[in-house]
Amino acid sequence: MVYLIKDVISHLESIAPSAYQESYDNARLIVGSPEAQVTGIICSLDVTEVVVEEAKTKGCNLIVAHHPIIFKGLKSLTGKNYVERTVIKAIKDDIAIYAVHTNLDAVHQGVNQKIAQKIGLSDTKILAPKKGLLTKLTTFIPRDNSEEVLQVLYQAGAGIIGNYSHCSFQTEGEGTFLPMENATPHIGSKGKEERVAEKRVELMFPAHLQSKVLQALKSAHPYEEVAYYLHPLDNDHQEVGSGMIGQLPEAIPGMDFLQHLKKSMGLQVLKHTAVLDKKISKVALCGGAGIFLLGQAIQSGADVFITADVKYHEFFDADQQILLADIGHYESEIYTKELLKDLLSQKFSNIATYLTNVVTNPISYL
Repeated sequence: MVYLIKDVISHLESIAPSAYQESYDNARLIVGSPEAQVTGIICSLDVTEVVVEEAKTKGCNLIVAHHPIIFKGLKSLTGKNYVERTVIKAIKDDIAIYAVHTNLDAVHQGVNQKIAQKIGLSDTKILAPKKGLLTKLTTFIPRDNSEEVLQVLYQAGAGIIGNYSHCSFQTEGEGTFLPMENATPHIGSKGKEERVAEKRVELMFPAHLQSKVLQALKSAHPYEEVAYYLHPLDNDHQEVGSGMIGQLPEAIPGMDFLQHLKKSMGLQVLKHTAVLDKKISKVALCGGAGIFLLGQAIQSGADVFITADVKYHEFFDADQQILLADIGHYESEIYTKELLKDLLSQKFSNIATYLTNVVTNPISYL
């Protein structure tokens, strides 16, 4: 079967919607045409000239990366830095670049879940769920049509709460209406008031699916004019947010945990605060620069917080309340390329999908 780049994008955005990226981010198709046929995919943390050359050598015309090669706007393409040289090379070699960044950080099955799996955590949850991402739909459906309409709404992505689907609240009542001169009523006659047994149905959906959900409602609802209203919700979206928290199989001493962390994540070195006189059981983490979550990690009762890019004075903020470990930005997110390969191989089994062999870490250790 032939797949286009837009098919790959659609699949990834069904898992990590672009609506979940941070406002400063640039997660998107950065180079290339969405209509191009995919010949092969390279999965990488970063994109550099060497990664583009690797893609060319392996016959791949799509690089799926975590970090966007273009983060801020480019005002010229003269090759004066590695970003411009990489983009120029990708265009010349007809290789597309797609980035899935903070939106993949934000979802439960994303970057932080991959780290949690490497460490061996269970019962994982989002550390800091986001608000303002959910909407409630209330509509009124003839009783005899309610199940049919509900199934269409569920298929459009409505009615999911955590690990449960097909979630709705329904009450029965009576709807009244009088079709006027220009109406073409499904039930009743012009100029005659009708009374119909109806169900009031309420269900939640991710706000970015609003157009899809409303289109599904209107396509399945039998009435010419569909009565509904929408309520933005301030609820936490438990499956979307920053960081993650989970449990070790058993509590272990702090130094033993740091050794386990070093081995499981393949670290050459890690930085950490003083080891506290208590065992490690509850683990909070955030791939990349996540020190902004230190307060939530402490409040959650975690024994350790693992992240990267911690500044000198920020280590003091642990204040002997939690063990703080900085494992490095590249090191914390390098297994994201494995996550991407798994997500793509499961969906597109007939497309050659590779992990990059290029070490893009700009930091070396002596």
